Amino acid sequence: MSKPIATIRDVREAEAVIRQHVSPAPLIRSHALEKELGLPPSRRVWLKDYGWTPSGSFKLLGGLNWMANNLERIGSRPVAAHSSGNFASGIAFAGMRYERRVIIVMPQSAPLVKFELTRSFHAEIRTYDSTRDHETGERDRLTREIAEEEGAIQASPYDDRHVIAGNGVGGLEIVSELQGQGRTVSQFLCQVSGGGLMAGHALAMADAFPAAGIIAVEPESANDFCQSLAAGKRVRVDRPQSICDGLLSYDVGEQNWPILKQHVTAAVCVPDSETQQAMRWIYARHGLRTEPSGAITTAALLHGKVNIAGEGDIVVVVSGRNVDDDRFREWIE
Repeated sequence: MSKPIATIRDVREAEAVIRQHVSPAPLIRSHALEKELGLPPSRRVWLKDYGWTPSGSFKLLGGLNWMANNLERIGSRPVAAHSSGNFASGIAFAGMRYERRVIIVMPQSAPLVKFELTRSFHAEIRTYDSTRDHETGERDRLTREIAEEEGAIQASPYDDRHVIAGNGVGGLEIVSELQGQGRTVSQFLCQVSGGGLMAGHALAMADAFPAAGIIAVEPESANDFCQSLAAGKRVRVDRPQSICDGLLSYDVGEQNWPILKQHVTAAVCVPDSETQQAMRWIYARHGLRTEPSGAITTAALLHGKVNIAGEGDIVVVVSGRNVDDDRFREWIE
């Protein structure tokens, strides 16, 4: 039997869970982007900055909602998950809030700040070599072993209805803020990898602003979703490569794909060099230090990847800021 797909009703139900733990992430008007794009005074650009969450990214939204909806099933057992780093700290934060033990499988190459954040929320970490994972399958094997040997319940970082719905609460925050100001949306830009962030936000944005273009953005050398959208079916990329370490899933999740296929109107790919330029631009104009995965959507705008025709506002998701100081400086300089 196929699993139920997340709906806008699931997203609305998740909002009550999220509000018990965190405040809405800020939606910041970018006068600098409006000027850069040459928009008329009637149109605005907004940055949804998830770097302000306790885990430094959007991932705690899905983690909190997943944990809240699986408490009875978890009981006294631990939770196991694999993550490039942001879901690690997100599900660890949820485990801390709900007093559950969390064990994370992370690549050895993950930024130190992601290791530190995850441990700060009391999670345990096991590491693997991501450069050979496409051959060894070590990530999934380690996660399964934790589940089998320690009786852990596995949490997916993106391919799960409750994770999608929790992430979608951020979309409801955007909708509430803009509708409260009497604004409309022409374009909504969001990162896509496994698809949990984009699927949740797409549900919220399509429900509130059905005429908006919902645009997925991913790295040029990790472009499984661009290929999937063109092919009309999920396409796997065995060796995704990019400085955007949070956007290196092999393919979008089974739970995410039907939502993305229905609501995403376009997908664009961005080379790492343009993402680096966007990191530098955001830091110079807004003082925001973003990780590459967080800046890639702004890069798509700055480098003309997106058709911005229309009369409504443009919303850009800045998904996180968890980047090590030395790498950030290296990339922007």
